[in-house]
Amino acid sequence: MSARLATVTVFVTSFCVLVLEILAGRLLAPVIGVSLESFTGIIGTVLAGIAAGNTFGGRLADAQPPRALIGPAIMAGGASSWLAPPITSAIATGAHLSPDPGTIVFLTVLTFFLPALILSSVTPMVAKLRLSDVGETGRVVGNLSAAGTFGALAGTFLTGFVLVAAFPTRRLIFLVGLGLVLFGAGLSGWSRLKPQAVGLGLVALLGLASVFIPSPCDAETAYACVEIEADDDRPQGLGIVLNGSRNSYVDLDDPTYLEFRYMRLFADVVAPRADSAAVDVLHLGGAGFTFPRYINAVRAGANSQVLEIDAELVDYAEEELALEQSDRLRVRTGDARLTIAAEADGSYDVIVGDAFSGLTIPWHLTTTEFVAELDRVLRPDGIVVANLIDGEDLGFARAELATYKAHFNHVALIRPQVQPDSDWPDSVARNLMLIASDVPLPLIEVDPQDGILLDEADTTALIDDAEVLTDDFAPVDQLRHT
Repeated sequence: MSARLATVTVFVTSFCVLVLEILAGRLLAPVIGVSLESFTGIIGTVLAGIAAGNTFGGRLADAQPPRALIGPAIMAGGASSWLAPPITSAIATGAHLSPDPGTIVFLTVLTFFLPALILSSVTPMVAKLRLSDVGETGRVVGNLSAAGTFGALAGTFLTGFVLVAAFPTRRLIFLVGLGLVLFGAGLSGWSRLKPQAVGLGLVALLGLASVFIPSPCDAETAYACVEIEADDDRPQGLGIVLNGSRNSYVDLDDPTYLEFRYMRLFADVVAPRADSAAVDVLHLGGAGFTFPRYINAVRAGANSQVLEIDAELVDYAEEELALEQSDRLRVRTGDARLTIAAEADGSYDVIVGDAFSGLTIPWHLTTTEFVAELDRVLRPDGIVVANLIDGEDLGFARAELATYKAHFNHVALIRPQVQPDSDWPDSVARNLMLIASDVPLPLIEVDPQDGILLDEADTTALIDDAEVLTDDFAPVDQLRHT
């Protein structure tokens, strides 16, 4: 094998390993969510596959002539990547799994450990093939190591910045696998592969099957797998599921209909403020844009500004969910932590925080630095209401309450209603409603079926010794109960 071909081979295999690592996060998101823990589990598992592959490949290269191993190994790595979509589909249609670290690692091992291992075994095989002179060991190993690193970098940047926005995840996995199978076949030499034609045919069928297995997504954006659920009881009612978590609900005929309990609590909190002739509302998170539409429907003088990170989701909402932007309902796309900087001081009467879901917490929107920005854009008599999801010891909710308490004079919480013979908090993660203001909170009437309003004294007692979340320390995935 020439030096150039050796470099290309290591570059390609390392490139594909990193492409698959990023696609793993996309493919598994409907099952394990998008969180620090899911990224940690995926990265750690793929790194384990790389380490195991280097060890296995090195030993195999010492035991067998590596020239005959490299092509078939690359083909096997590509073919094994085609197993990930059907395995994920089978998991997604099965029992509900809690996305704890053990589950995340287990599912990643099932889907992406094997291709990472097989493809990473190629580098030591190539090194063994190129090491004909001990005196050139440093140069050969150094060049191959550099080729692998550059391949990994190219795979990371190209996938994250370009490919995931251009192609659906499953199609990308198929194309990566197909490219590897063809590249490996070329390295093996077509003449020697004639006796294995049946095997190659089966591999091709596996790849095609992986493409045609239906995706759970009605649409894929850069941030989410979007599923739409029709409601048999309401002809124009649609449930929106993002990354496997039921996120919002929209009735296209009746924007005042609020299916979700936490949306009704938003309405209860905002109702006293919305009595004014005009109210300016900043919404953190859009998804189905249920509450911005509700506010503008019930208050003729309301103006809503939505900060939504996912531009493709906004486009989808306009095309499929009848979202119409206007002077009274505007959407600014981008990360709220960055886009809020463009909002003027004291420009909003109400801030509605709806950026969290059951499996996803953008931690940088939980910290004292971000809450300070909310305080900045809120008018002196304004109010913040934010949806939180937590249960059991309420570690995340208590820390978030402590964080808001550091900025606002008055903080309260609406907790869920539970059965008469049950204690609260319980082991189930539920929607909680945080309320904060610099002026005494208005009288808020809450339907007992939707929740119970804790007064400020009880909320302060609940906070107890919880630490304020900061940009330097915000372990929200560990604090939250799922």
